[in-house]
Amino acid sequence: MKFKLGMGQILVRYSKKAENLNHACDIIHRASEQGCRIVVLPECLDIGWVNPNAFELAETVPGNSSQKLSRAAQKSSIFVIAGLTEKAQNRIYNTAVLLSPNGDILMKYRKINVLTVAQDIYSTGNCVSVVETELGKIGVNICADNWPNCLSLGDSLARMGAEILLSPSVWAVEPDHDNTKDPYGEIWERSYTTLAKLYDMTIIGVSSVGWVEAGVWKGRKCIGCSLAIGPGGKVLARGPYGVDAERLIGVEVEPRPLPVTGTAIADVLKAKGYDTAYSNIIRPFPVQRGKIISGKARE
Repeated sequence: MKFKLGMGQILVRYSKKAENLNHACDIIHRASEQGCRIVVLPECLDIGWVNPNAFELAETVPGNSSQKLSRAAQKSSIFVIAGLTEKAQNRIYNTAVLLSPNGDILMKYRKINVLTVAQDIYSTGNCVSVVETELGKIGVNICADNWPNCLSLGDSLARMGAEILLSPSVWAVEPDHDNTKDPYGEIWERSYTTLAKLYDMTIIGVSSVGWVEAGVWKGRKCIGCSLAIGPGGKVLARGPYGVDAERLIGVEVEPRPLPVTGTAIADVLKAKGYDTAYSNIIRPFPVQRGKIISGKARE
């Protein structure tokens, strides 16, 4: 099924919860007006990633923040995936919610591959899942869950039937990073392309923009560069780079289901050069300067 998806590469201000949520709701409405069936928003859009005030500002999910986004999704009749900071008892989670056009929470996912520098704030999630919708089977993870050394999470979602993987993200660089000399994004293109070529899966990562205003990465800049990769590894869309590079990027996607399930998937992968019996020592799809240089796994 082909449909239009919105990549909401928005500004996130640290600790400005009401401002950030209102802005996210505006983007939800704009995406719907532009014909998008679903909009993907960044990681921790409520208060900012690794915000040291998370223990005071985080909310339960469901809670006021998720309910505000749910009302926006319902008013605009659109699917929404959004990153929130969740409080559950005495723990904080880096969480993403998938909302239906009726405003229901279809999925709540807690980030698993939590960066070491963030582990004094966020606890580790313990579950991955896929939701079947009218747009296809949707899987959700968050940012570093798609690092090249953590593709097992994407593999698991693909084997569970995910046709499209949506990943709220925060992509940040040092303040003096020069994108003309060192173009950002190769790491994500490599990971996304690997999964897309293996499973014919569509993968969307959407990052915030703006300065990191607090916490261990204070002074770095979030620079967007949101990325959409389609079946076979085709680049469908890229967001612009920069702390001021807010955009709502519309992209036509057409997710494909795998033709087989279960143990038969191994044969499909092996035919593509990926021997799953040795996947822990074989590097999938070597990349050079963001481009695939071989269709087979490299020993």
